[in-house]
Amino acid sequence: MALNLDAIGKAIGPMHRDYTWKDVVLYALGVGAGFSELDYCYEKNLNVIPSFSIAMIFDFLAQAAIASGVNLAGLLHGEQELSFHHPIPPRGTLTTTGSILDYYDKGQAKGALIVAKSETVHSNGQRLFTSRITIFGRLDGGFGGRDRKQPPITFPGRDPDFTVAARPSKDQPLLYRLCGDVFQLHVDPEFARMAGFDQPIMHGLCTHGFACRALIAALVPGHPEWVRRLACRFSKALYPGVPIKTLIWKTDPGRAVWRTVNAENGQVVIDNGEFEFGETPRQ
Repeated sequence: MALNLDAIGKAIGPMHRDYTWKDVVLYALGVGAGFSELDYCYEKNLNVIPSFSIAMIFDFLAQAAIASGVNLAGLLHGEQELSFHHPIPPRGTLTTTGSILDYYDKGQAKGALIVAKSETVHSNGQRLFTSRITIFGRLDGGFGGRDRKQPPITFPGRDPDFTVAARPSKDQPLLYRLCGDVFQLHVDPEFARMAGFDQPIMHGLCTHGFACRALIAALVPGHPEWVRRLACRFSKALYPGVPIKTLIWKTDPGRAVWRTVNAENGQVVIDNGEFEFGETPRQ
């Protein structure tokens, strides 16, 4: 099935999602938090990991993919950008609206990009976050569209200022998928082999959550509400149980660049990471 070019600009939503502190804690556990970060896991003084936002709007991601007509067997999360306007409360109802912005053709052998944007508002009336997602359709290239060229993020030519190590468990996708992303690629061995992988792979957004925790711990410890923007590109698949390292370079006041690597072979699994933080007023 070819990409549906008519879907560009058509409204997706509004989509509503009720959540409680249990959803917040389940997400935290799904991205590796535990007793060492109790404020993410205990309702007494609960803090919300900002990347929880993308798990709560997974339905938007799914509807954007369906509307685009992307071949699900070749679907991967390509890029993710989140801009935060207010801290995320530990409970409430989220309302999300958005649309597909554009498609880009990388070529028949390289796939296609589907870019969608959404806005999410809390039931307290606050505009919480803006999401810009890029879906990579590995099997959808060559449809005759234009390509997109973006300069890579520049990393300092020095050792990272922070290196945060973690080891997702071999069963991590089974826990993370309970947050809403039940795509078969992360649980079904037969589907994973059909998609070209030896076994089910980590959700890119699960690894993204590990990275978000690492960035907060290194740059704004104890203050997830100070996160302003989190952006990255997913570059390599990661198998569950493989250790990772998030490498972080401070570049300017309130800004850093980062990437997450496979600690066994050095491959970059998340690249072009940008992180903005601080107590400055939000927009």
